[in-house]
Amino acid sequence: MVHTTQPATDLSPAPAARKIQDERLKEVSLLTKIMRRPELGALAGLILVTIFFLSTADPSMFTLAGVMNILSPAAQLGILAIAAALLMIGGEFDLSIGSMVAFTGLVFGAFLTLTGWPLLLAIAGTFVVAAILGGLNGQIVIRTRLPSFIVTLAFLFILRGLSLVGLKWATGGSTQMRGIDAQGESEIVRELFSGSALEGLFAWLAANDLIAKFPNGTPTVTGVPVSILWFIGFALVATWILLRTRAGNWIFASGGDANAARNSGVPVDRVKTGLFMLTACAAALVAILTVLDAGSTDARRGFQKEFEAIIAAVIGGCLLTGGYGSAIGAFFGAIIFGMVSIGLTYTRFDSDWFQVFLGAMLLLAVLFNNFIRRKVTGER
Repeated sequence: MVHTTQPATDLSPAPAARKIQDERLKEVSLLTKIMRRPELGALAGLILVTIFFLSTADPSMFTLAGVMNILSPAAQLGILAIAAALLMIGGEFDLSIGSMVAFTGLVFGAFLTLTGWPLLLAIAGTFVVAAILGGLNGQIVIRTRLPSFIVTLAFLFILRGLSLVGLKWATGGSTQMRGIDAQGESEIVRELFSGSALEGLFAWLAANDLIAKFPNGTPTVTGVPVSILWFIGFALVATWILLRTRAGNWIFASGGDANAARNSGVPVDRVKTGLFMLTACAAALVAILTVLDAGSTDARRGFQKEFEAIIAAVIGGCLLTGGYGSAIGAFFGAIIFGMVSIGLTYTRFDSDWFQVFLGAMLLLAVLFNNFIRRKVTGER
């Protein structure tokens, strides 16, 4: 009998498959992980700007009062910038966000003064109006396939015009609405959207000589403006959503490759519509915070904030092509804005240099982010 031996079957992966496996199993250094983070450029920029002002500005800039002066405008811009960053990661733009601040400020003021609604109902109604307008923006973009840049640019002018016309109608010819007062409303609701928080803590710190105070014992800083707490809270929630939830994966997928995301079961249209609604509601939040603090609103509220918000998001690592970015990066980008715009008043430099810095920072951020991404990914 003749015995034949069959050649052993080679069950090992093919060379190409082995290479893919090796790439997936390869350990990534800590430095590479850090360089892959989109907020790296914004953090580096914040450090450099801080060093610059430490060496050139009056020391009072970095007192507790000075820091609060910086963070207050940064917080309002930052709320818009974080929402804009999420939308940019999802692959879209919203150039109407600044005009939305003015329009929802008009809506909120009208609810309080003309209809006599209670504060909580007026706030809820303002958010509903903003969400409807944001959803309309999103649906026009999705159904017409027009670039969101064009659609929201049109809404920029529409909402700004409606703010002018509406304010003149509501006030009898003025483009400002004054005397918006919610002092008689629910104390809890009012304190959530206006004034300062942690006042008791700051009074205790001053009493124990832990922070600066006036000769009569009153602390020079009575508390943390509520807008700053909203800013920090929004940044933390947005970061958690992006990095720890399925919705965050959907946002990245929708901005990275919408067709592939749809084929994988991602509800791209719903995600993008929700992001447009989020940016509109972020603008409404800023409007409510500013109206309650100032007791007034006007047609120029939020002017050019759409561009500043997008620039802060880009400084924070967002790509104009979508699919990449960071909420914390936008957080740092907004703080850079606040530090430079307020910090120049603590120096001998002309404050108009802020415009020059704005353009230079945007260009440097884009170049830096592209350089780092190419180094890490090996792109050419």
